[in-house]
Amino acid sequence: MTATRSAPAGKRATGLILLTAVAPVSWGTTYAVTTELLPPDRPLFTGLMRALPAGLLLLALARVLPRGVWWWKAAALGALNIGAFFPLLFLSAYRLPGGLAAVVGSVGPLFVVGLAAPLLGQRPTVRTLLAGVVAALGVSLVVLKAAGALDPLGVAAALASVASMSTGTVLTKRWGRPEGVGPLALAGWQLTAGGLLVAPLALLVEGAPPALAAPAVGGYLYLALANTALAYCLWFRGMGHLTATQVTFLGPLSPLTAAVLGWAALDETLTPLQLTGMALAFGATVTGQLAPAPRLKASWRTGAASEIGSGASKD
Repeated sequence: MTATRSAPAGKRATGLILLTAVAPVSWGTTYAVTTELLPPDRPLFTGLMRALPAGLLLLALARVLPRGVWWWKAAALGALNIGAFFPLLFLSAYRLPGGLAAVVGSVGPLFVVGLAAPLLGQRPTVRTLLAGVVAALGVSLVVLKAAGALDPLGVAAALASVASMSTGTVLTKRWGRPEGVGPLALAGWQLTAGGLLVAPLALLVEGAPPALAAPAVGGYLYLALANTALAYCLWFRGMGHLTATQVTFLGPLSPLTAAVLGWAALDETLTPLQLTGMALAFGATVTGQLAPAPRLKASWRTGAASEIGSGASKD
């Protein structure tokens, strides 16, 4: 075990947070790319094209494979963060009306706060809990619109996707990274494992891959390279230095980015209520970065705390 690395401070901390924030901002462009460039009704194929090419590219660049227990740890994290999360996310997006999937996803910080207590020994603070509630409220004001009856399967898929990603986030923080392994390799392991998990499911449910026009090829290249390979490298890099709560509080930037992009590029309008929601969600995101790190329970300070610190190996 290595000693726990102290949290970054000052300008370095701000730069790290901003770089990590590139990931959810990039993910906020997914909806526009999917609806404008990609073939319809192919959520599993799209998830596969996001994950597997990006994972194989990162593996080729990192040239590091898991060793020992990290074979099953990488597989478990890949299943949670990619293999289960992508299909469940797309399923909820196809079945839920008016951005409700994004609203359910915005409760991710509360899931992580709840999981961090038993898995990381981090006691939640009132400030963190309030910030999580405000973030969910703000995102709701931005994306939730009047619609018909809710689809139970869609709601279940949305909740399961949040639970899957939240559990993966906390376990990634708990397990850290093997010594000498950087975020490039860690992202490559998980994306490849998740992509291999989605591949047979996509073939079984959706059949053979569709014929792709030039715009679709460009869209998939963007999703694989910028939206996934680069974004997940930055995400896992930030996760190695920031607290799990800080990382997950960047999540609301994704639906906010989608709303701004819809207004700027897709001729969608933003109402005063939506602007208010954006201000609330952004304020909660900032508060989540400024909140002090939760205290570790005494039983964790010599054990899990040092394991968490091992995730802060050199990049």
